Amino acid sequence: MSEPAILTCALTGVLTDPARYPVPVTPEEMAAEARRATAAGASVLHLHFRQQAPGRGHLPSWDPEVAAAVTDAVRDACPGALINQTTGVIGPDLDGPIACLTRTRPEIAACNAGSLNYLKTTRDGQWAWPPMLFDNPVSKIEAMLEAMAASGSRPEMECFDLGIVRAVGLFEDVGLLNRAGIEGPPSYNFVMGVASGMPADPDLLPLLLRHGPGADRFEHRDDHTRSWQTTVIGRADVWPVHQRSAELGGHLRTGLEDTFYLPDGQRATSNAALIDALAAFARKAGREIASPDEARALLRIPKS
Repeated sequence: MSEPAILTCALTGVLTDPARYPVPVTPEEMAAEARRATAAGASVLHLHFRQQAPGRGHLPSWDPEVAAAVTDAVRDACPGALINQTTGVIGPDLDGPIACLTRTRPEIAACNAGSLNYLKTTRDGQWAWPPMLFDNPVSKIEAMLEAMAASGSRPEMECFDLGIVRAVGLFEDVGLLNRAGIEGPPSYNFVMGVASGMPADPDLLPLLLRHGPGADRFEHRDDHTRSWQTTVIGRADVWPVHQRSAELGGHLRTGLEDTFYLPDGQRATSNAALIDALAAFARKAGREIASPDEARALLRIPKS
């Protein structure tokens, strides 16, 4: 029997403008979208937080009270669902993400596992935004892991390229996660479709598995089972990756943070439509959809 597929819904994005796209911003909007997504099969809800002042909803917020209002609303709307909180920030100041982790104590926290030149170009050969470095040196990763351990949050290692995937194994080799207070093996998240990172290509998945969660280096350890999922950003190209991920035993994520397009090319008007489509791909691969309790067991997250 194949392992059930854990479906994660990324409800909203970092900078997506709610005036142009149907992304939720307020606690009430986030809760309503979360309720629809869990009804469609999501057991994990990935949260970003936005500024709440009128006209500022396209900007991120690291105010712990905003984080608490959103997280509490989502938990009230979706009892039992697991919260996966963003922590990504440019620069060395981690006070905001750590304050949000401390205030909300999510079950899972995204830990960006390496640096990336975050780039994109327009059709006329210009930069879509000024070139930036999404900086995640080892010292920053270690500090974030310590904060996750203190908040009781399971780290999900965000990997934007093959080198970052391999680096997670090196973190284990030197005991970085254990020193930070993290118990058990890490979860991998293969982030595909960022223009300057890994492309959304299903043929990459066996290679990533061979050098990541399936690497021979882990065979001598007591528990070498390392869960993994794909985050796929784009349009039509995201769905073949989801299908191959389901076939290879990975867990699956989608949502309005990652794509606005359904498999038939239509625009999605809610997260629920995307999760419905993702669940169909999992079932096509012969897998059931994990309940929140099953997701906790598979990810080794105790009930609070």
